[in-house]
Amino acid sequence: GMRATGANPRMARAQGIGTRRTVCVGMDAHKAKIAVAVAEPGRLGEVRFQGEITNQPDAVRRLIERLGGKHGKLSVCYEAGPCGYGLQRQITALGHDCTVVAPSLVPVRAGKRVKTNRRDAVTLARLHRAGELTAIWIPDPLHEAMRDLIRARTAAMETVRRSRQQLLGFLLRHDRVFTGRKTWSPAHRRWLAGLSFAHPAQQIMLQEQTDAVAEAERRRDRLGEQIRELVSDWSMAPIVTALQAMRGIAFLSAVVLVAEIGDFRRFANPRQLVAWLGLVPSEHSSGAKVERGGITKAGNGRARRVLVEGAWSYRFPARVTNLIQARLDDVPDTVRAIAWKAQLRLCTRFRRLVAAGKNTNLVTIAVAREMAAFAWAIARQVQPAGAAG
Repeated sequence: GMRATGANPRMARAQGIGTRRTVCVGMDAHKAKIAVAVAEPGRLGEVRFQGEITNQPDAVRRLIERLGGKHGKLSVCYEAGPCGYGLQRQITALGHDCTVVAPSLVPVRAGKRVKTNRRDAVTLARLHRAGELTAIWIPDPLHEAMRDLIRARTAAMETVRRSRQQLLGFLLRHDRVFTGRKTWSPAHRRWLAGLSFAHPAQQIMLQEQTDAVAEAERRRDRLGEQIRELVSDWSMAPIVTALQAMRGIAFLSAVVLVAEIGDFRRFANPRQLVAWLGLVPSEHSSGAKVERGGITKAGNGRARRVLVEGAWSYRFPARVTNLIQARLDDVPDTVRAIAWKAQLRLCTRFRRLVAAGKNTNLVTIAVAREMAAFAWAIARQVQPAGAAG
């Protein structure tokens, strides 16, 4: 039917007839400047570069008011980046649509060798008009504040790991190797305290490194305590509690998952969440050839790390330990049922795959992928306190 009428529907689309009349604005935001481009409605509408403005609220307000006065309601977009969500919140408050887009999912032309702020802004405006950009989920200010604190603890944990590594590396170079069972146990720390070097410079080095480890551990623990105090007032607290019903997800792991994933309900099915976490196999297929590679590692590395670490606990047989039992008291029966079902399935799966000769790291990733799906199911059973945070 559509074909028989010739080019009319296509012409109608090209002229913007029957399509939305909204003007699309692309912004390439940097610390000091924002490059701005405007795409007129319709596939053949003009895409113009407007120039650069300073990245200041006043300059942004003046620009939006000028463009809004000329074109009516605007649809603005910019890439997620180090400047955060301030721009999005300001433009939304001025009464216009503003989308923050995922930079990794912006289509890039092969062979494009020139990249400038001007071109980036024009490309964003054009792609936004075509509906080719993928929006990211934007946390509200309270969720963002909690996420900042939780990310600070993750960074502190990384500092502990690095400073411990430096100390052990220094000792290994000088043939000081601990023969006990576990590093950083009380016995290991006593052994460290008893070490001495002939040269004062090396003794100073040992002391400095030991102090660095102790300070990093104190900072990590301090941040952990502050998170515990603040979580109870967070709207996402019920979801944090519910996720802890699962084996391998204790308090801090649950907090990281909720902070990074945010509203689980934005994923229509668990496959979308698993893809967002980068836990799906990469694929490079052409013609009859199908090649599956390692996981994509797209999306959120912090949430993925927590799940992969938690997946190791499924190598033991399924049982409700005292630790898990204590965490089950505050959760509804539906959540308990999902968590137990997850344990039965994943413990069996872990053992079977290892028995079949699969690499243990691969098995762990497979279990982490399913853990994410069960976590999605649990999070959907529980409503955030008050409004979704």
